Amino acid sequence: MSPRDTLISGQDNRMNYRSISDMNDAIVRNLHRLPRDIDLVVGVPRSGILAATLVSLTANIPMTDLDSFLAGRIYTSGITKRWAGLDRQASDMRKILVIDDSIIGGTAMRDAREKVVASGIEGDFIFAAVFGLTLQHEETDMVFEAVPHPRMFQWNFMHHVFLEQCCVDIDGVLCLDPTEEENDDGPAYEKFLAQARPLLGPTRKIGWLVTSRLEKYRKLTEAWLAAHDIRYDRLVMLDLPNKAERQRLGAHGSFKAEFYRKSDAILFIESEHQQALRIAELSGKPVLCVETNVVSYPNALSLPALEQAARNLPTRLRQVNSPGGRKAVAKKMARLLLGERGYESVKNRVKRPA
Repeated sequence: MSPRDTLISGQDNRMNYRSISDMNDAIVRNLHRLPRDIDLVVGVPRSGILAATLVSLTANIPMTDLDSFLAGRIYTSGITKRWAGLDRQASDMRKILVIDDSIIGGTAMRDAREKVVASGIEGDFIFAAVFGLTLQHEETDMVFEAVPHPRMFQWNFMHHVFLEQCCVDIDGVLCLDPTEEENDDGPAYEKFLAQARPLLGPTRKIGWLVTSRLEKYRKLTEAWLAAHDIRYDRLVMLDLPNKAERQRLGAHGSFKAEFYRKSDAILFIESEHQQALRIAELSGKPVLCVETNVVSYPNALSLPALEQAARNLPTRLRQVNSPGGRKAVAKKMARLLLGERGYESVKNRVKRPA
């Protein structure tokens, strides 16, 4: 299934986005589920180190990353909230929480378990993930929050496979915005375009770069993108003669929204909050704002949103009529009737044929 089809088949067509703040909230809500006598928090590289840091700071427990733990090293503490327990050695730790940011197939967590076993380190290990597709997974002892597909996280959306099906703004996302002095539509602006400071660095190809930069600056923009190894399928720029005309027309948001509305993109990644709201309203599709780390959605009954729903209807019907689609519908109904915990309980009791 393609990323676009995955989004179309998702619940309410919504991209499930979680920010670092959301991760912290999920951890705080679930601290009561953890044993009170945990000696050490171990983060599974790379994103699990973020989760381990938040647990460590919130619960005032020593932390380290998995490789350091296996080598017998833990992170030193500062003077804030200092207590004797923070200065213990790795060999003194007996109850250990190993945590990752999320789990899908379980490969990373399984590898972590195998490394711990192979190390011969003795202890009472608890394996957890902050986010999972469901609240239970065979490779973890607990999952803090269920976040189904399609989903993106603040700390990895620029490395996500969905990026190839996204429209992405340039200024404020891939590089810093120009200052008032730099934004003169002349020599200072050309210098900015050549020397713009990188911001978020994508490691995947971007589907569409959609910017309100003027078409006359295409070569400078393309040169900067090439210099920073940013890959993309198409660069869409505003074809107006100058900055004054762009300001007179107020074309920033409407230009981006019009292209996004007609494209097959599943998400627009925008730098500025008000523009994000405008693009969502005019396109009828979701917009992620990096300024607020919030996904904005259009009114479901707005004309653009209804247009997108009608456009996606044939794909939805094909999915529902396929064997996989019928199975997905059955699963959704079971979850609705039984609840997430009830569904997982029944699922675990059903023996699969050999």
